[in-house]
Amino acid sequence: MSILHIVGMAAPHSLLSSSHFLSKPTSLPFPFPFPFPLPLPNRSLSIHFPLKRLVSFPKRQELKRIHGATLPTDSAQPAVEIRNDPVQETQKQEEVGKLVLPTNESSEELLRIRHTCAHVMAMAVQKLYPEAKVTIGPWIENGFYYDFDMEPLTDQDLKRIKKEMDRIIKRNLPLVREEVSRDEAQRRIMAINEPYKMEILDSIKEDPITIYHIGNEWWDLCAGPHVETTGKINKKAVELESVAGAYWRGDETKPMLRRIYGTSWENKEQLKAYLHFKEEAKRQDHRRSGQDLDLFSIQEEAGRGLVFWHPKGAIVRHIIEDSWRKTHIEHGYDLLYTPHVARADLWKISGHLDFYKENMYDQMEIEDELYQLRPMNCPYHILVYKRKLHSYRDFPIRVAELGTVYRYELSGSLHGLFRVRGFTQDDAHIFCLEDQIKDEIRGVLDLTEEILLQFGFSKYEVNLSTRPEKAVGGDDIWEKATVALKDALDDKGWSYQIDEGGGAFYGPKIDLKIEDALGRKWQCSTIQVDFNLPNRFDITYVDSNSEKKRPILIHRAVLGSLERFFGVLIEHYAGDLPLWLSPIQARVFPVTDTQLGYCSEVTSKLKANGIRTEVCHGERLTKLIRNAEKQKIPLMAVVGPKEVETHSVTVRSRFSGELGTMKIDEFISSIKQAITNRTSL
Repeated sequence: MSILHIVGMAAPHSLLSSSHFLSKPTSLPFPFPFPFPLPLPNRSLSIHFPLKRLVSFPKRQELKRIHGATLPTDSAQPAVEIRNDPVQETQKQEEVGKLVLPTNESSEELLRIRHTCAHVMAMAVQKLYPEAKVTIGPWIENGFYYDFDMEPLTDQDLKRIKKEMDRIIKRNLPLVREEVSRDEAQRRIMAINEPYKMEILDSIKEDPITIYHIGNEWWDLCAGPHVETTGKINKKAVELESVAGAYWRGDETKPMLRRIYGTSWENKEQLKAYLHFKEEAKRQDHRRSGQDLDLFSIQEEAGRGLVFWHPKGAIVRHIIEDSWRKTHIEHGYDLLYTPHVARADLWKISGHLDFYKENMYDQMEIEDELYQLRPMNCPYHILVYKRKLHSYRDFPIRVAELGTVYRYELSGSLHGLFRVRGFTQDDAHIFCLEDQIKDEIRGVLDLTEEILLQFGFSKYEVNLSTRPEKAVGGDDIWEKATVALKDALDDKGWSYQIDEGGGAFYGPKIDLKIEDALGRKWQCSTIQVDFNLPNRFDITYVDSNSEKKRPILIHRAVLGSLERFFGVLIEHYAGDLPLWLSPIQARVFPVTDTQLGYCSEVTSKLKANGIRTEVCHGERLTKLIRNAEKQKIPLMAVVGPKEVETHSVTVRSRFSGELGTMKIDEFISSIKQAITNRTSL
């Protein structure tokens, strides 16, 4: 158990119909896409993993790393294996047991257990701390949480609360549902002096009001569902994990609450597997690897949420950017570079100042004009489009930019590279005709797959979000765009889920989550049709009848942001990057300083062939090798008297072990071939 930092957002105002406690992010009326994910109110800042459904345990083993691109698979299939070498995976399956972990979606009983655990925890807290006021307590992906207005808590307090929960569970108290009038609910809330409950009651629009009781000792506003009695919970499958701070309603001007996170499962074996997986996730935390491997840092002297790319991290970023640019040029995109600031009037036209001002930095005055750091790249690309008149023959027009943007985030919501205040989006916009939407979307899907495969991501979860109740644009264009998105996905052969009414008010969209080596899903790619910004900026083209018409605008991002994608990449490989991506691909060691001159010659020759190499010496050979292993150097070349005499090196690979003695030219050729094929040596 640990005490965490402040959570940036508490639960928003909207409440799901399944429970007056279960909340989700509201649909924000942005007149533009938001490919960089918004803060989720139900996520701990220290744990970022949708849990893999298949966990190997109890024998602890090193997870094999993915060092080459794999063929794409059906994104709808559940994640049931870590993609390893088949021989290694077979051996691993023979050595360890496996347990399939259920989800809230796959197990109604588990969802009920977690919801009831939230209530049991709240009851336990108020028994131990009578002055504590309850607020909301939903089930979440791997457990539950509850927010309290109360004094600060320690690890020791969590242990006390867990013991009290165990006593409540052991008493096998019934969970009883009751329907009351709004006036009666209000009377009861006033009687027990629970101000937050009164605010929650005001937000509930349906009548009658439902209440759940635990025995006749404790109750709360709730629509369920729950288990029949507290005895249905296995106390050995429940654990309180951490405490965080959370502002009421996500508003930093409102009280700071204490959020207690817990996890609960159907049995203790599932809990054990979950905790094992959680430890693996901690071990692969990109913040830890970033420090250990000297890849990046966030300097408090400069400010929170601002990333410093160190030389090794910068090399990896350079490789990612070069690969990204090359692929986009091959797919018919023109590259752009645009300013980091613009006159404030531009953001009035785009709507950002109306809908997104709280996430933008203060304006600056320059020569009596107001300027604004950009939170998005879209308006800039539209201005490039507007610089001249376009004909229907010009379409499609594809522009792309690695554009750095700046967004204000609460300090408590900042998290390594995953949530920062300045980041670079791989942003692109396509201007096209209505009858080109399908082909352009299909092209984006192909481009997305090609780029993600380069980095070893081959399993995806795809969602198509359709028209919400409030939307701009006519029925015909919405229908045509939605059908085009569906047809493109069908043509691609990808399975997908439809989120009815989940689109932005300005157009339907496709979201793609990638799955990493631990089975966690990460939101990266977004494809968004936009009927709004073309109107706001009054962009047009001349059609075949010499009439001015409005083009279709498609926003899309493949990686999301370089910072976040780099963090995902580090955790995917646990910092053990494949040969082609590794900042240092080979390290040369002399057995004694006598061989240093030859080592320098070898290094120079490797560098001349584009291989990132360095010489290390001054320590015993065993320590040099051990340090290289810790720093995850893919290849080590050892040079002794024999190697000098035969113009060779003795090679050790992190991925394949001892490779024996090679001539220099053979060593170089093997490395270059592996880099070209994106494989290990």
